[in-house]
Amino acid sequence: MPNLKINQRIMEVGLIPVVRASSTDEASAIVEAIKSGGVSVLEITMTVPGAIRLIERIAERYGSDVLLGAGTVLDAETARAVILAGAEFVVTPSLRLSTIEVCKRYSKVVIPGALTPTEVITAWEAGADFVKVFPCDNVGGPKYIRALKGPFPQIDFIPTGGVNLNTAAEFIAAGSAALAVGSELVDKKAVAAKEFAKITENARKFSEAVRTARSR
Repeated sequence: MPNLKINQRIMEVGLIPVVRASSTDEASAIVEAIKSGGVSVLEITMTVPGAIRLIERIAERYGSDVLLGAGTVLDAETARAVILAGAEFVVTPSLRLSTIEVCKRYSKVVIPGALTPTEVITAWEAGADFVKVFPCDNVGGPKYIRALKGPFPQIDFIPTGGVNLNTAAEFIAAGSAALAVGSELVDKKAVAAKEFAKITENARKFSEAVRTARSR
């Protein structure tokens, strides 16, 4: 899938659920629950045991029905591995230029984590498709996104940390291109109790929150 189409799909959906789980079976159930909630973009973090094999399995099972990304990618070697496994986009918690370089070499979308203005512009100039602002809630949440959009209107920001149903509209109004959501969507208690319908419901609620905020 060409980068432009991947970027457009992320923008259209406006949501990247972040899947963290204690096993591949648990993660697979979470993925199915998110997909049932109408969200076709998701990120499997490298903290999931057997994450690369899981990415291969999901890519084979769902194909283009799911836009699959890999998250918590810490280095270029891992980026290459997840791309070969089937990840269409790569998300990092921090800025490593070598990781961006590998993603560009394989023509994949890369969303590096950055926080300061210097990190943001460095990531953008290195070829980032989006810049993940992490940890966003610790530095002002939506207000920080709005502040960054002032000098960097050309950069598409995806905040993570502090994104929930109460703040989603504020983040969109501040200029966020999409929202990365972890435990607020993938509820840990629901997962532990195997109440995956709760996650499906959360996915629907977050999608509706994004749509409503954009319509304003």
